[in-house]
Amino acid sequence: MPSVLDQRSALPAGSSRAARTGRRTRLLALPEARWALAALVSFLLALPVRLGGGPTWLWGLLFAATYVAGGWEPGWEGLKALRGRTLDVDLLMVVAALGAAAIGQVLDGALLIVIFATSGALEALATARTADSVRGLLDLAPATASRVLPDGSEEAVDTERLAVGDTILVRPGERVGADGRVLGGASDVDQATITGEPLPVAKQPGDEVYAGTLNGTGALRVRVGRDPSDSVIARIVKMVEDASRTKAPTQLFIEKIEQRYSIGMVLATLAVFAIPLVFGDTLSSALLRAMTFMIVASPCAVVLSTMPPLLSAIANAGRHGVLAKSAVVMERLGQTDTVALDKTGTLTEGTPHVTDVRPLPGSGLDEGSLLVLAASAEHPSEHPLARAVVAAARERDLPLTDAEGFTSAPGQGVTATVDGHTVTVGAPARLLDTAAAPSHRAVVTELEEAGRTAVLVLRNRAPVGVLGIADRLRPDAAATVAALTRLTGRSPILLTGDNERAAAYLAAEVGITDVRAGLLPQDKAAAVKEWEAQGRRVLVVGDGVNDAPALAAAHCGIAMGEAGSDLALQTADAVVVRDDLTAIPSIVQLSRTARRLVVQNLAVAGTFIAVLAAWDLIGTLPLPLGVAGHEGSTVIVGLNGLRLLRDAAWPRLAEEAGAC
Repeated sequence: MPSVLDQRSALPAGSSRAARTGRRTRLLALPEARWALAALVSFLLALPVRLGGGPTWLWGLLFAATYVAGGWEPGWEGLKALRGRTLDVDLLMVVAALGAAAIGQVLDGALLIVIFATSGALEALATARTADSVRGLLDLAPATASRVLPDGSEEAVDTERLAVGDTILVRPGERVGADGRVLGGASDVDQATITGEPLPVAKQPGDEVYAGTLNGTGALRVRVGRDPSDSVIARIVKMVEDASRTKAPTQLFIEKIEQRYSIGMVLATLAVFAIPLVFGDTLSSALLRAMTFMIVASPCAVVLSTMPPLLSAIANAGRHGVLAKSAVVMERLGQTDTVALDKTGTLTEGTPHVTDVRPLPGSGLDEGSLLVLAASAEHPSEHPLARAVVAAARERDLPLTDAEGFTSAPGQGVTATVDGHTVTVGAPARLLDTAAAPSHRAVVTELEEAGRTAVLVLRNRAPVGVLGIADRLRPDAAATVAALTRLTGRSPILLTGDNERAAAYLAAEVGITDVRAGLLPQDKAAAVKEWEAQGRRVLVVGDGVNDAPALAAAHCGIAMGEAGSDLALQTADAVVVRDDLTAIPSIVQLSRTARRLVVQNLAVAGTFIAVLAAWDLIGTLPLPLGVAGHEGSTVIVGLNGLRLLRDAAWPRLAEEAGAC
């Protein structure tokens, strides 16, 4: 079946922004889905008529519609594959279904057709949604930018027309139009989409900025340093597309022996039909024996050996807040032997919180009064750090004072008059002068070494306290890391765009020893590809746009759903809908259990096929007995797979690790 991503994802050079819509492909917009729905509806209409003893012409017509709707496309693709001297399992399924119908087992064949048509539709939808999300990523970069002309005037131009060396003006609240360096101005830029850092970064002349990042309250003049087609955002798009196309074709366990089984079954059926004819058997007798052989040797039970355990595991995972996008994903999750975790939004909540309130000696303030002073001054600000300070004061039910004369200096802090005092809240590096007391610097250093962002509070230009702000660790992070370590045999790896000091401190808290910090999206993807090249099967867990290339390149990717970006959610193979970290080791273990049941089912199905086929070849297997044996094996493997629907089948590994 051709890839929707291959067909639709490429955007021609110079394509208009209007073509880059963020619309998601609807299920019924796909022809595979429409044919599968038609096959399913026809089957459901035919089933009660057939079982209820209704008119033969009616259920026969409805079953025929099922065969045509669900079987024509895989049959046609199979015939085209035959022209390339390849025999695929889809064509074999159609032939087996037609063979069943030829000897009266119309219902059995129709069920087989519906299973395969539905599977093909789901695969096409997943591929189309991935293509949608890749195209939608381009909308992070603005459509136009304000280019500054040599005479100082401005003109609005499409960002695609920007050239290296151009100067653009980025006003407060706008997205940066191109990768480049700041020529003038100062501001705080939210670049979480690129680096994953939880807090805006102060930018001054000489600092690098990225297309698609969100400017804060200051204005910036930026010299374009890269062609728009080579920006970090554009490279993320290309990496996700390339990984989606070049990733090895995903196959279920049984599909790995598809060619040999298909060819062997066809040749054996022809031999069962032809050899008796050579020795004088009648045409009808030889045909009956061959059709019986095709029924008992058909892969219906083998297909059901694979799907019920995996689909039951998917359903169980869904009830516990994890969406696995396909049976292939459920199988691949259990193969994981290396886990790479993002920091911000994955191990942490992704929102800054006040963790420390430190009044300085001689200030005359306690923790509450210091927090009131800082929160009152910060209250008019929209900066994430300011919101964290105000939220901390409200959590303690502290009354805030109205501030007057509020001003904000990007990259430095805010100043306001509170109860007649001039209060300044901002970065210690900008506010502490060289004559500052060593004890003041010691408090700042202590908080920064602990992975906090230090915020200094001045009253009438004198330091009175320091606040520590950090992204809060998820309460189940340490237990999840411990469970994943036991499950895979090695400690997870931390991949983050955050600074090394903050990453190392958090890693020590949760028990991670391998830390890769300060990584851009391409660095994360490169690390994953390196491990994959070493033979590892890497599971990447992330939530942001900057994680999407790594999610696409990995053996399997899981996105945190609550705060996850659209691209991460679409690129990932599975989504933790409730942002419950403990679900990650649980879904890996559930996948391993499902794979064990698949192997058990294949052994049962294989035994039935071997015994019944041998009976038909050596003796004379009555058709009703052959059908009963075939259907019996199907029922057995189906019921065995459905065991994973029970709530008791959901592992709770992280809870056990946390209790130890």
